[in-house]
Amino acid sequence: MTQSRRLMGRSSWEFQGMGFADGGASALFAALDLIRVELLLFAGFWFVIGAIDELALDAAWLVLRLTGKAQTPRLFEPLSPQLAAPIALFVPTWREARVIGPMVRHTLAAWPHAQLRVYVGVYRNDPETARAVRLAAAGDTRVRLVVNGRNGPTTKGDCLNAIFRAMRRDEEAERFRFRAVILQDAEDMVHPQGLSLIDRGLDTADFVQLPVRPEPQARSTWIAGHYTDEFTEAHAREMVVRDRLQAGIPAAGVGCAFDRNALDRLVLARDGQAGGEPFTPDAMTEDYELGMTIGRANRNGPGRGGRFLRVRAADGSLIATRSPFPHRLDAAVRQKARWLQGIAFDGWDRLGWSMHPAELWMRMRDRRGPLVAVVLAVAYMVLLLSLVLAVAQWAGWHQQAPLPPVIVWMLVITTIAFVWRALVRFAMVSHEYGVLEGVTAVLRIPLANIIAIIAARRALFRYIGTLFGKPAQWEKTEHDYHPSEVKP
Repeated sequence: MTQSRRLMGRSSWEFQGMGFADGGASALFAALDLIRVELLLFAGFWFVIGAIDELALDAAWLVLRLTGKAQTPRLFEPLSPQLAAPIALFVPTWREARVIGPMVRHTLAAWPHAQLRVYVGVYRNDPETARAVRLAAAGDTRVRLVVNGRNGPTTKGDCLNAIFRAMRRDEEAERFRFRAVILQDAEDMVHPQGLSLIDRGLDTADFVQLPVRPEPQARSTWIAGHYTDEFTEAHAREMVVRDRLQAGIPAAGVGCAFDRNALDRLVLARDGQAGGEPFTPDAMTEDYELGMTIGRANRNGPGRGGRFLRVRAADGSLIATRSPFPHRLDAAVRQKARWLQGIAFDGWDRLGWSMHPAELWMRMRDRRGPLVAVVLAVAYMVLLLSLVLAVAQWAGWHQQAPLPPVIVWMLVITTIAFVWRALVRFAMVSHEYGVLEGVTAVLRIPLANIIAIIAARRALFRYIGTLFGKPAQWEKTEHDYHPSEVKP
């Protein structure tokens, strides 16, 4: 601050001999110069901290790669078509008549396992989706339509609990017990070997998560495309590191499976009695909380924790859930605001913290979203101020003072860090989607930042609303096509 005052004093003194007509304008530019320096200090500090954090994760990933602990294995022999025990697939829906039919048909064809049962949850005031489910099932006895007795939309957690109750009624009536519960969304496209891989993963874990592979959309190269960049980097790097460090694995809500016994233990620990429902009805990201809670049980109790399974099939395809993400700005903002609210704000309240080093590190990364948005907003303000001051200097109205050395070094470090991050993103996206998509991924970084800033503001105000009693509501993204309908 002292340095900034000296800069402001110097700028004001220098203005006296410039012949500028309005001394007030001179003071204004000097004040803008001061503000720019202060904002640079704030943004630069947090950018350096973020760069250290990302470089630490990169270093961990590289060490794991070099030691062979982070390689993506390939299945050259087909997985068993038989499941160890029955598995239930939950698909919660709200106004998904356009995509639920193709999703159900594709899932039944890709996963022909007789021990699979698909539970599709619909609301009583959404008959179109219910009709689409019945038509898609075409008499297949593995499909169960579950009608929520409440009008929708409530929350995703409430819809999942309605499905859970229906599953438990089937267990009691038919005198058997499912091994696990898998979550998918109505717009998802499963991999043919995904179910068998999940079944095998449950042999050693209470929760398994497959990668999510966003589908590129020609109509939305930029907005929908930025999801491919973020998920590719997260599910090829961060999730792999979390798995190897035995930190909590956050459930993505799709392509994830929970052991039935682990769900019962979770309900017992939370409610003090058996027979309850595992999904938090007023949570924005009930899947994230469930995955993290089961991972914590591994550290504090009898559970086996979670695993992230990144595996390729014999044909080289990633065994993952393929999904189309929002292609409009408003929809992307709503979705990311829900994630930010659920993970950063609600997650802090509901899950707390952990003193285990790896777990603490990853929870801090999970909850940094709002802070990152603030820092990015400040950085863009600095760019705007720098542009204004550059114009003033070009016009001869103001002479910018030299930046303090500490800020210069911050700018050097963050510039190098940004170039490195862009190279990492380019490499990972190119590996999965091709070089052209990798180049576009770098160009999409500013847009991703803008979406994050807007979403953080929305998430904050929504969270404040819940503190004053505003009920949670499922803000669904509208989908107008299913990936199985797109010809390769």
